[in-house]
Amino acid sequence: MSKEKLKLDFDDPDEVSGPIFSVRFLISLLLIVAGIVYVVLWTLYVRDLRTFENTFPQPKGGGPDTLIPGMDKLDGWNWLIGFGLLFLGLAFAAHPKTPLGRGRGVVVGMLGCFLIGLIWIILFYIFADKPEGEIWLLGDLGQVNLMVGIGFMAVGFTYATRWE
Repeated sequence: MSKEKLKLDFDDPDEVSGPIFSVRFLISLLLIVAGIVYVVLWTLYVRDLRTFENTFPQPKGGGPDTLIPGMDKLDGWNWLIGFGLLFLGLAFAAHPKTPLGRGRGVVVGMLGCFLIGLIWIILFYIFADKPEGEIWLLGDLGQVNLMVGIGFMAVGFTYATRWE
């Protein structure tokens, strides 16, 4: 007697198995946007401060003000806060309740983060010999660019763990 062959039922990867907008997805979007806004605000402040320090004679009234009080006291930690929020939002989106956490969204998130991290590091090495501040954000970050590129790749690994 022969054994019965099992029928395998494959899921359609195009089928949406959950809501598109969930609370988790909205929180991840807010974290991503907050991280981007924080990095942009800090970059603008750093550029204004550099311009202020290079003017001779110094204008009266002190240096430029930050939009967020106390931001200037954190100095280099602001990069960690901004990019940390961005990476946390991306990693938070790698969940089956979000569009990036199920189906083909996982592959898009994984490959997207890997490629962004790789391109970020390559661009840093190409433009590393430029004077500080000449290239927006890349020149301001300095060696922190390596950590940002590796951070994107680490977030890509969180998507890789969700891939089935």
